[in-house]
Amino acid sequence: MSGSKKVDVASLLHAKLEELDADQQVAAQSRAPVELDQQSVGRLSRMDAMQVQAMAEAQERRRRCERVRVEQALERLADGEYGYCGQCGEEIGFKRLDFDPAIQTCIKCAGRAE
Repeated sequence: MSGSKKVDVASLLHAKLEELDADQQVAAQSRAPVELDQQSVGRLSRMDAMQVQAMAEAQERRRRCERVRVEQALERLADGEYGYCGQCGEEIGFKRLDFDPAIQTCIKCAGRAE
């Protein structure tokens, strides 16, 4: 991979990390414990709040997984292994990497995993 392409990919991956951090800060309030005081909040409102909290926690788990994928892509970039399939070692297509710069497998190996 050429030097300028590495810089572009690294910039995209670092921007994704910043986006994930910003999303995490915004969503922190949604994951806060739900108050169980029936005098201030009705039962249905509490159930809605608990559902919103559960969805926010699921989003946070997905964010953490995405962060790991991006950090691994940055490691592969630093090691000179970026752009090669983690399973078969073949090059990953440019269109696939453009779609998802953190992708770890070629289309053939991804199809086998399903």
